[in-house]
Amino acid sequence: MFRVFDSRTDIQNLIIRPDIRARFLRMEPGEANVVHSHDLGEEIFLVLEGQAEFEIEGHREILGPGQLCFAARDELHLVRCLGDQPMTMYLSVTPHIEPTHTWWRDDGAKLSPRYGGSTRAERSARTDDSPSITDLAELHLAAVAAVEESLSRAVSAQQDGAKALLLAVGGDDAEATKRAVDQMWEALYPAFSAVRDMAGSWNELAAHAASEDE
Repeated sequence: MFRVFDSRTDIQNLIIRPDIRARFLRMEPGEANVVHSHDLGEEIFLVLEGQAEFEIEGHREILGPGQLCFAARDELHLVRCLGDQPMTMYLSVTPHIEPTHTWWRDDGAKLSPRYGGSTRAERSARTDDSPSITDLAELHLAAVAAVEESLSRAVSAQQDGAKALLLAVGGDDAEATKRAVDQMWEALYPAFSAVRDMAGSWNELAAHAASEDE
């Protein structure tokens, strides 16, 4: 069973995963956020109600309901609500890896990373016992070790697979070509999965450690 979200009532993070953070966001007339970028994340904005002015890398456009724009990683951007009505939009950031936002000084210098800001409300609302920093660090180190192991296997498999692939292509053997690509993917899949797990353990560790200083 899956959950259905409603932009009229669910003004919050909807999905928080290493692959993606998605939410509905409402802004009041005249409200604007602070210019920022994302070291890894690429962001999609879809206006649902009202009007918003987006500035991405110095270029400005006004968007209304049903219109969408995109900010790639490292692109400075901000949004402000125009008119006399609130603006509601859907946004998603992929991937969602701490620090999720990169902040800048007026002189163009990057500020020190800040962790956990985009998920602070959800972490504050947790009723279960939070794991200790020691436990989170151990889980993260185990995830890093799993990445190392899976990537080592994937490298060997890609080298062997690429040789088989080129031979198959050179021999115009479609069946062997497909088989070589399948074998390469079989080794890449666990490597990508391990990296995703590492991103999850990193997000938990970084956000939890940052909350100790709040």
